[in-house]
This record gives sequence, structure tokens and C-alpha cells, in this order.
Amino acid sequence: MSIKPDSWIRTMAREKRMIEPFQDCQVSDDIISYGVSSYGYDIRIADEFKIFTNVRSTVVDPKSFDENLMVVDYQGAVCIIPPNSFVLARSLEYLRIPRDVLAVCVGKSTYARCGIITNVTPLEPEWEGHVTLEISNTTPLPAKIYANEGIAQLLFFAGDPMCETSYGDRDGKYQAQTGITVPRI
Repeated sequence: MSIKPDSWIRTMAREKRMIEPFQDCQVSDDIISYGVSSYGYDIRIADEFKIFTNVRSTVVDPKSFDENLMVVDYQGAVCIIPPNSFVLARSLEYLRIPRDVLAVCVGKSTYARCGIITNVTPLEPEWEGHVTLEISNTTPLPAKIYANEGIAQLLFFAGDPMCETSYGDRDGKYQAQTGITVPRI
């Protein structure tokens, strides 16, 4: 596997609509940066959030996820994550991953240095949709995240040889997701 540079990302965005909307340079004027970087693309977070709270003192079960655990659906320019809690959010960008590419989503260091962690997740070949992100506040204090600004970086790796079965071939359960998607079995 080899990592793909900024020129490849620009070409794929233009010719294959890999990232929409697409920013062909790094934007960083008094905001947390987004857009093309040397070997990746910094995605933004949309202004929709599902804030996790434990007011019902229950157990989180990925096989039987109770959406009522997410008691606060929130939309706004800023989201406050409760101490030692998390939110689900989605990327502003809609992604279409090529068949011969694996993308890995990693959190941005600006947030990580504040104890705010974005879960690392792979975007498999031929997956498409808005990326649902889990953003954890590991601190004992409330933490602020900003909509329409950078939240995570995508790194694109070329597969050689190409995979035999893609996420699209399997009709994966998160294929073409829009909005925030909670766990499914």
C-alpha cells in the first residue's frame, strides 16, 4: 500500500466526485483547518449532533443500541460535550471511496491536545456517505467543538492489487448513509 499525495486527491475530487463539497487548499484563517493537505484531506464537522448522556443509568450495547441514550439531538455552530462523555456527529463532506483505495480517518491534533478525541475509523473501498464520527471528551470538564471547521483528517492508501470484494459489493450496512447513523447489526 502507498499513501496518496495532494495532487491525486485533487484529481479524484474533480473527476470522480470523491469529496463533496471539496476545498482544494488548506483553509485555516482563525478556524480549525480543513481542505487538502500534503497527504490527506481534513474533513469538517456538520452542525448536527447527538449528545450522549447517562441520565437513564443503562448499559451501552452495540448489538441493541438504544437511541434514547442519546437524549439530546442538537443543531448549532458550537456543541458542548459533557465531561467524560461523547457526541455522534457527521462530516460535512460526502465521500465516495474508489475501489482501489482505503481511507483512514484520524483525529486532528488541535482537538487531541485538549483531550477531545475523534475515533479512528477506516473507510473501505467503494464505501460512500457522510462519515459518522464519535467525538469523545476525555476531560473532567465540558469541551467545545466547532461546526463547519476541521475535525479529522482522511489519509488515502492505494491498494495493490485491488480488493476482490469491496464494501459496495457487500452492500455494507452503512453504505450511502446520510445524517448521523447510530450502530446497526
